[in-house]
Amino acid sequence: MAHDSMLKFVARPQAYPAKRPADARAEDFAEIAARYAPPAAEDQAGRCSQCGVPYCSVHCPLHNHIPDWLRLTAEGRLREAYELSNATSTMPEICGRICPQDRLCEGNCVIEFSGHGAVTIGSVEKFITDTAWEEGWVEPLVPGPARGASVAVIGAGPAGLTAAEYLRGHGYEVHVYDRHDRAGGLLTYGIPGFKLEKPVVMRRVERLKAGGIVFHEGFDVGEQASLDELRREHDAVLIATGVYKARALDVAGGDDRVVAALDYLIASNRKGFGDAVPAFDQGALDAAGKHVVVIGGGDTAMDCVRTAIRQGAASVKCLYRRDRKNMPGSQREVANAEEEGAEFVWLSAPAAFEADGTVRARKMRLGAPDASGRRAPEADPSGDFTLHADLVIQALGFDAEDLPTLFGAPELGVSRWGTVLVDGKTLMTSLDGVFAAGDIVRGASLVVWAIRDGRDVAATMHKWLKAKAKVGKVAA
Repeated sequence: MAHDSMLKFVARPQAYPAKRPADARAEDFAEIAARYAPPAAEDQAGRCSQCGVPYCSVHCPLHNHIPDWLRLTAEGRLREAYELSNATSTMPEICGRICPQDRLCEGNCVIEFSGHGAVTIGSVEKFITDTAWEEGWVEPLVPGPARGASVAVIGAGPAGLTAAEYLRGHGYEVHVYDRHDRAGGLLTYGIPGFKLEKPVVMRRVERLKAGGIVFHEGFDVGEQASLDELRREHDAVLIATGVYKARALDVAGGDDRVVAALDYLIASNRKGFGDAVPAFDQGALDAAGKHVVVIGGGDTAMDCVRTAIRQGAASVKCLYRRDRKNMPGSQREVANAEEEGAEFVWLSAPAAFEADGTVRARKMRLGAPDASGRRAPEADPSGDFTLHADLVIQALGFDAEDLPTLFGAPELGVSRWGTVLVDGKTLMTSLDGVFAAGDIVRGASLVVWAIRDGRDVAATMHKWLKAKAKVGKVAA
């Protein structure tokens, strides 16, 4: 029988943590929502129906034990809730902040289907682990007994950090190589502070450093060392670089006003850290006082739109070639952006960047479904229109960089899209002892999938390294 702290969804309405007023939050890069106070978190967790088949867990890439930790939270047993949440995820408070819950756990919540509004799973998840950090329940990373073997991880994003944590727990020496001067990958440099405050990421990195994982920051694999050199130095290598190459627009014109989303977001996040960023200080990557046009409809486009508002743009318009219903980004993010003053220009695409500082845009309409089943945008014969733009930010998604060339490893097998090919079971690449995980394998995807991939590849690497050690002992 359900505990009397549960099944409150009929009498208790869905409530998310209060968002700060739009005009106040548009002034800074702090997170936009307050945290729950314990009674409110317990209350919201108590709305869970503890259903027989928990679709929330099924649709979570990590298969987190969501109903179980909701029940523990509702009962005020927060430490146990944290331990259970931590059992399947290396960074639950980060997923709680940035996962598109509306498309994953909350979007598949049984009481959402019954019309009562989903349990606010992400906000409770964030609350549980933030409380754990404050209370000192987050235990240090304790390495397993030393195995006398070392692993190189290329890329300090969520996939690499997750694999590094598990491999260190198994007793391996773990070296993480990253081209940036801070670890975290896009968690640190791609996602703005109003969605994920940077100390939240840095405390995770510090915990890994304290556990003996060695970070080589500002280390460009291919320049400072080839892949071959890393293979000689370590017993196994993991490629977890993510995908960083911006998709380019095939549009006439284009000049200094047109910048890539990631260049823009990295500059903004660096300023938040207090770094010197010449391109920002000289105005090229600063939206202050400018009429800004962002092109794209995913979460990166939303990040750019909302960053430009905070930088004091004169106006911010988002051009997207489909309509609101068919955009890939989170609907919550669109709503946040609109509240903060962004304007969405649906069914429109850039046709040319004119010399007079305008963007000629083309009206679009949705035609027949494409191969993926989404209706393909096509030019609407009703004509073009013009927008004034001092800064144009391209946020059309990311592709893989040419790793065989970058790493000096022509024999590394890649797909025609440049993603690294791996064996479906072992997650090993075409090179013996070299594994790959995260976006560099699956293409641009979600942080939660990168964490899942990091967890999976750590298990297959551990198995492979144990077999290799056994063979070595027999040979000796």
